[in-house]
Amino acid sequence: MRRGVALALLLLGAAPRSADPVPAETLARIVIDGTINPAVADFVHEAIARAEADHAPALVIQLDTPGGLLPSMRAIVKDILAAPVPVIVYVAPSGAGAGSAGVFITLAGHVSFTHLFVFTLASGVLRGVEHAARQSYTHDVAGAEGLVRGLAIQGLAMRCGWFAGSLGSGAVIAGLGPGPAYIGVGIAYLVGTLPLVGASPPVRTAPPERESLWRAVGEFVDGVRKDRTLFVLMVLTAGAEVLGFSHQAVLPSLARDVLRTGPEGLGVLNAARSVGGFFGLVASMGGSGHRVGQAGGALFLAILVTFGASVIALGVSPYAVGFAGVVMVLLVANAAGAIADLLAQSLLQRSVPAHLRGRAGGAWVVAIGLAPLGQLQIGGLASLVGVCAALGASGLALVGLVAATAFAYPRLRRL
Repeated sequence: MRRGVALALLLLGAAPRSADPVPAETLARIVIDGTINPAVADFVHEAIARAEADHAPALVIQLDTPGGLLPSMRAIVKDILAAPVPVIVYVAPSGAGAGSAGVFITLAGHVSFTHLFVFTLASGVLRGVEHAARQSYTHDVAGAEGLVRGLAIQGLAMRCGWFAGSLGSGAVIAGLGPGPAYIGVGIAYLVGTLPLVGASPPVRTAPPERESLWRAVGEFVDGVRKDRTLFVLMVLTAGAEVLGFSHQAVLPSLARDVLRTGPEGLGVLNAARSVGGFFGLVASMGGSGHRVGQAGGALFLAILVTFGASVIALGVSPYAVGFAGVVMVLLVANAAGAIADLLAQSLLQRSVPAHLRGRAGGAWVVAIGLAPLGQLQIGGLASLVGVCAALGASGLALVGLVAATAFAYPRLRRL
């Protein structure tokens, strides 16, 4: 609890003094700039004692060192591990380093970048596995014809959950701090698994074969190499992420620099983006959802072309139809993007045998994982040629990619 509060205060930029008594809600802070030696070890020992006496929630150590003496490093690490208050070690300012002994001091901190990195990486890996498993299980429950509708229902449930979770976690952070908020998120994930406890697994004709992680990865890569359909669907899904959904990254610049609407206008644009995605999911659930579920590659290609064309229109509309037109184009673009995403997941699941559906879900996770490349490319283009030209270029590239794929791999239209 106290460590969570300490981390939150650190991220908010708290920088109290280390010598004078501090209020209970303020962090104690010291700076180590130089080699690690006995004097530094004594300095850290005294700082920990002073932080405890002042009832500080944590001690922050700003570190910049090339290394130093091993006995002094051991003494500092021992004091940090036995400290009665949380000790947060971070390397600063920009250009600073923690070499040799500094590495062990950094790792000894109760909260460090290493901890955050490892836990964030683990969380991302688990979410990727969950996405793949969820797609495969949805196919088992809804069947091939109802897969798009099932995925759309999941998408709507997730959006509602994000909204409720944002409000709930914000209230918990404000009242109790980020530590309890993270615990609440973990509990929510566990509660979300309860409906699956009594679910019946799909009937297997043979027991599953055990295999190692590296063998599974190797077979996945080999499968993508051999199955051109899976590879083409991955390329198109990645193209939609990199060239289509990247338009969301430049909405702040579009509102500020082009439309001159400020924060209020950006709020409207973000709302239009969310509402457009919501409409796309609802359309896939309605009467047309069954036809969408039965449709194949031809509809997927048509939706992607619509997505790309709407991104092009987004670059033109500020000068042609103004703010209201931009809002309407955003609605269309994100509705098309949501439907394209559902079709990509559905086609990937339907294009492989039953025992490979988990890996098909993994292919989708890999493809959408390239989204940061799109944010980099459209940000770079916007800085060179402007926001509207960058949007037009990205949309045109997506349309070109779809046209080239349809020409080079006509089988996709017959899926």
